[in-house]
Amino acid sequence: MKSKLVTETSGQRTFVVVMDQGDEAIATLTTFAEQNGITAASLTAIGAFERATVGWFDIASKSYREIPVDEQCEVLSAIGDIAVDDNGKQSLHIHAVLGLSNGRTRGGHLLEGIVQPTLEITVLESPGYLRRRKRRDLGIALIDLEA
Repeated sequence: MKSKLVTETSGQRTFVVVMDQGDEAIATLTTFAEQNGITAASLTAIGAFERATVGWFDIASKSYREIPVDEQCEVLSAIGDIAVDDNGKQSLHIHAVLGLSNGRTRGGHLLEGIVQPTLEITVLESPGYLRRRKRRDLGIALIDLEA
């Protein structure tokens, strides 16, 4: 992974992150956010994965149903955010639409993605702090604007 700070204005930084083949997208981006002290940001990405797993949140079971994509796929669109969790650690929430070789798509919450050949991410930091808190009633952590 390589990254570059492309602009900084009034406490808002914009980074471009380029991942290499074999990088795992979630782990690599989490490490990047930790190393740069990012506590609030939005992100967009395009690229491709060797394989990936997206998830569909089942409100009844309070868990993600995994949807494996066991083939090369294009990251047609990925959007998300970075906040901090109840333990003060960086927490990513990314949704992705993946294009398959037959033109069909798979989409959902990005749980894992092995990059091949690249993933290009733009991270737009907010000059603030976002807290993601675990909602026991739902079984997931959501941004709490009052925290």
